[in-house]
Amino acid sequence: MLTIHGVTRSRASRIIWLCHEIGLEFRQVPVIQAYRLPFPDAPDAPLNTHSPAFLSLSPAGAIPVIEDDGLVLSESLAANLYLARKHGGTLAPAGLAEDAQMMQWSFYAATSIEPDALTILFLHARTRLQSGEDQALVANAAERLVRPLSVVEGHLATHPHLVGDRFTVADINMAEVLRYAQGYGELMTQFPATMAWLEGCQARPAFRKMWDARNAEPE
Repeated sequence: MLTIHGVTRSRASRIIWLCHEIGLEFRQVPVIQAYRLPFPDAPDAPLNTHSPAFLSLSPAGAIPVIEDDGLVLSESLAANLYLARKHGGTLAPAGLAEDAQMMQWSFYAATSIEPDALTILFLHARTRLQSGEDQALVANAAERLVRPLSVVEGHLATHPHLVGDRFTVADINMAEVLRYAQGYGELMTQFPATMAWLEGCQARPAFRKMWDARNAEPE
């Protein structure tokens, strides 16, 4: 059985969403991020990304990591592409060209969107007073995202999904990256087709199942 190392409040959410979409059973080992713990190296600390047991599996000390039939694989987007290809179905590429397109959109999400989207996620908080420095960092990140999001918008304005005009693993990978910036309305309202697509992805039962599990975990 597939094993996913990582709490759901992490990039493991992408893999868990995919598993629910394709009906793939998995075992989850709830490894938590060390930065979320006051004393991650304490002897009684919960299993975390500093724990020797986890570092023996993942020297990079980052979640998620999957184990599948002897394969140990980190990097959540790569894990999703691998699992989709392995198990097939409509979420997987139908051929070499679709495989390349799914990798293209996944890599684009990781390199051109995710860094600035994470800045927005961590610093844009409506429930607390932001410092002027944080506001400036968020505004700068949003400005840098206009160009890559315009590319996504241009595609989704004429296509229902990223690849093959159907929901695929590429949509999961991109949607989970864009979720980080979703709460910043000043940015996202500029891209109505992208927002409609994202809301449609998040209305899927498999996403809701993952999201309920995520919300059930401690913050």
